[in-house]
Amino acid sequence: MTERRSILSGSTFEEQIGYARAVVDGDRVHVSGTTGFDYAAMTISDDVVEQAEQVLRNIEAALAEAGCTFADVVRVRYLLPDRDDFEPCWPVLRRAFGEVRPAATMLVCGLADPRMKIEIEVYARRTATP
Repeated sequence: MTERRSILSGSTFEEQIGYARAVVDGDRVHVSGTTGFDYAAMTISDDVVEQAEQVLRNIEAALAEAGCTFADVVRVRYLLPDRDDFEPCWPVLRRAFGEVRPAATMLVCGLADPRMKIEIEVYARRTATP
């Protein structure tokens, strides 16, 4: 039987909305759209680059709990309300994904909270079961 388990970050949003930060389904790891909230403090920076850095810390923690790293990411989706905010984030994103080169999409759309300037979701494939 295929392993399926949920990974929770402690975000109040997960409880309020009813979702998991990530779901491990066999060798696949699906990380939900993740924003720049520091989930321990439930605070978020006003700066999009700082938000992107926090998003990646949040995603990295979920991936680690699933037994993965950024090197295992095969797909990334960037969601931003303001297209002009994307390019300033490129150096931060390149540090995480520049060597990995996952398939990627950037969409301009509204996010759930006006303080959110970037949301990122990733899909990874575990090479070995932890």
